Amino acid sequence: MEKYENITLEDAQILMSQSDANLADIRDLASFQTGHIDGAKHLSNDNLQDFIRDADLDKPLIVYCFHGHSSQSAAQFLLEQGFDEVYSLIGGYAAYENQQAK
Repeated sequence: MEKYENITLEDAQILMSQSDANLADIRDLASFQTGHIDGAKHLSNDNLQDFIRDADLDKPLIVYCFHGHSSQSAAQFLLEQGFDEVYSLIGGYAAYENQQAK
């Protein structure tokens, strides 16, 4: 994979169930602590190197932010750091919240 791919919430959920994909939440810590997708790890500049060092680079990685915009550049950056398969969640955490509200 040379470029990250955008992924819908539905496809992300399928990928997570089939491949044990990792989730990275790049929102600020207060937002993460208020709520996040189950299994997500908070990723910030403070823990970036530890996250990369400890990650299984062969597993798919899904990155999300509030609305799916900032996660695109983060996904590309993480792909360039050695992850094999990286996705940006379309609609971000807001898409997840909307699904939960239904």
